[in-house]
Amino acid sequence: MNYLAFLPYLLVMALVTYAVRAIPLVLVKKKIENTFVLSFLHYMPYAVLSVMTVPAVFSATGNVISAIVGVAVALVLAFFKRSLLLVAASAAGAVLVTELLLRFVF
Repeated sequence: MNYLAFLPYLLVMALVTYAVRAIPLVLVKKKIENTFVLSFLHYMPYAVLSVMTVPAVFSATGNVISAIVGVAVALVLAFFKRSLLLVAASAAGAVLVTELLLRFVF
């Protein structure tokens, strides 16, 4: 890897990441009381996590069908308020079984 070419990209990324966090702290001096802004800020982490996770889930397996089965198992178990460990393990197991079944079928 050419570190001299990589270093400017790294510095720009670090400055942009820092600026996104520092500018609101500098500009907003008083407590935010607007209910729309508060609800927007409250749901933002969940929205960002969803946007990052959902595409990764569907591209992590060898087949979209197994990904759909894994997501369905995870959603059903999460709906019934099962533990995170059980949801993740069951979804991974469902993907494994589906991948094995699809390998024999196709």
